[in-house]
Amino acid sequence: MSSPNELFNQPLAVINIGLKIFAEALQEQAVPCVHVDWRPPAGGDSNLLAILAKLNS
Repeated sequence: MSSPNELFNQPLAVINIGLKIFAEALQEQAVPCVHVDWRPPAGGDSNLLAILAKLNS
């Protein structure tokens, strides 16, 4: 396993999940970045999630 010091001497590459503004800020700084447009299922609404869970069972 690499030591932490060796890790920080390697090129940075980022996978951004969620808010696109973070990926855009990294890309403006020439940091290699891939953006994944992810959102919580049912918008995070626990009642709707319970209904979806019942439908899937």
